[in-house]
Amino acid sequence: MATRAAKTAITGSSVTESSGTENSVSDIWSAEELTEVRERLLAEIDELHTEILRAETELAAGNASEGAGDDPADAGAKTYEREREIALTLNARDVLAQNERAIARIDAGTYGVCESCQRPIGKERLQAFPRATLCVACKQREERR
Repeated sequence: MATRAAKTAITGSSVTESSGTENSVSDIWSAEELTEVRERLLAEIDELHTEILRAETELAAGNASEGAGDDPADAGAKTYEREREIALTLNARDVLAQNERAIARIDAGTYGVCESCQRPIGKERLQAFPRATLCVACKQREERR
């Protein structure tokens, strides 16, 4: 069941929060805007799947005996490049999971609601970073820990 803040963020009904401020009309998401966000996230998901597949194919094609006879500097450079590719692939998988989670939140009617304080996440924040799950204040609080 969507929370009151979630319904406010999506439907636009004005609700007075415990802080005494009303939600800004600019933070209200229309159905068209949510569709655009969903399409943007789906496009990124397709790109990420392609990128992950390419990287995993390259990593799998790497031959363990390929560096036999290399001097230590060459072996180190190859190891560094391999670890870098693995890190980039893991990062792409993480962004993929965040995108899928954002789409699930859209489907559940909770997109645009902070997972920590249950208040609406600013629309500008979500336009810049559509995978955001925390409002700016909660994100700052989390990063200080």
